[in-house]
Order: sequence, then C-alpha cells, then structure tokens
Amino acid sequence: MKLTIPDAFGRTSAFAGAPRRGAVRFVLRLWRKSSVAGLAAYTLALGAVLGLASADWATSGGYPFGGVQVGAWTAWPRAGAANADPYTRAVNARRGEIPLAVGEGLLLTAAVDDSGQALDATCTYQIGGATPPARAWTVTVAGRGPREPGRAPLREGFTSTEVLRTADGRFTITLAPDVQPGNWLPSPRASGPVRLALRLYDTPAAASVGSLDRTSVPAITRVGCAP
Repeated sequence: MKLTIPDAFGRTSAFAGAPRRGAVRFVLRLWRKSSVAGLAAYTLALGAVLGLASADWATSGGYPFGGVQVGAWTAWPRAGAANADPYTRAVNARRGEIPLAVGEGLLLTAAVDDSGQALDATCTYQIGGATPPARAWTVTVAGRGPREPGRAPLREGFTSTEVLRTADGRFTITLAPDVQPGNWLPSPRASGPVRLALRLYDTPAAASVGSLDRTSVPAITRVGCAP
C-alpha cells in the first residue's frame, strides 16, 4: 500500500520511491567527486612518470645541447662553464665528473666515424692524424660502464706522451675488439655502440672552437667489422 498526500492543487504524489532516488543522487554526486579526484591523481602521476623518464633520457647519454660539430667529433666548449645549462650540469652530476673549464681545455666526443656511421664495438677503427694545438691531450673510450666480472682490466685510452708516433710525429690508434699491433685501444664490450672522448688541455681552441675544421681533428676510419 502506497501512502499518498495531496498537494496544494489536489494532486497526489507517491513517497515510497523518494528514499531510493535520494540514495541514487547521493551515489552520483560521490562518484562525480571521486572521478575528479581520481583524474587529478592520474594526471599528476602521469606527469611525474613522463618527467622522470624524459630527465633520465636527456641525461643518460652525452650533453644534449651546446655542441659544435667538427668532422666526426662534437666539441663542447660550455660543458664546464659556470653558466652551463641545467641539462649539462645534470649530465655532469650523473657521471660524477668534473668537466674542463674554458680556461683549462676542451672536450670533444665522437659516436660516429668519418662516414657518419655509428661506432660499433664489433668493428675495427683507425683513429689518427692531427690534433689541435694543446699542451697535452687524451683519447679515451667514454661510457664503458661496469667491468664484466672476471675480465682483466684493459686499457681505456692513450695520452699524447705515451702514444707511439711515426717519424713525422703523426699517430694512429686502433680501436678493435681483438689485439692489434701498435696503439691498440680495446673495444669496451662485445657488441653495442661506442663513444670516444678527446680532451685537449691548455689549448687555444677552447676559446675559438669556430676555428677548428675537419682536418684539425683526428680522423676516424672504419677498417672492417666482425661477421
């Protein structure tokens, strides 16, 4: 039996379903509020994940900005500057390295050979020729990562004072996975990309990177690759 009460115009309305409609409206309001809160939480979480991922990507390799291309090499004249961009400072902090200041020297890196092909650990390369004027320089393999367990320590680079030279003062460093005569620089791993670093100490090129050209930096020539 339904209870009906006449309204001011003599009409009657049923109150049996009123509590149910009120509960439905309450659930709908609660769902709308929880949806807004959930969407806000999801947006914040997504933004945090994307921000961390992009920061990790931008600082996991080399410097993302400020490079000057010189042949196969890229010079980084502002890597150690006091006003370096935030990404450069983040890369330095992640590597735990103290970069060369402008008055100390110049860093150049290479991830490709002279033909533009990416450096590969399974291939053999010859690195040599001329270097810009500097009191001293080093050529090293950058980003070797942790040494493989049980693997004997291997040479990671050469300095200008120890590298073997020809009679005219020129040099050739061989980057290869297998032992080579002369200046042999072992590949950092069995396979994968390779990055080289050329550091010039006390060089006038640090203040005039624009004066460098392809002939003033060491050539990187691919000799062959393992089948």
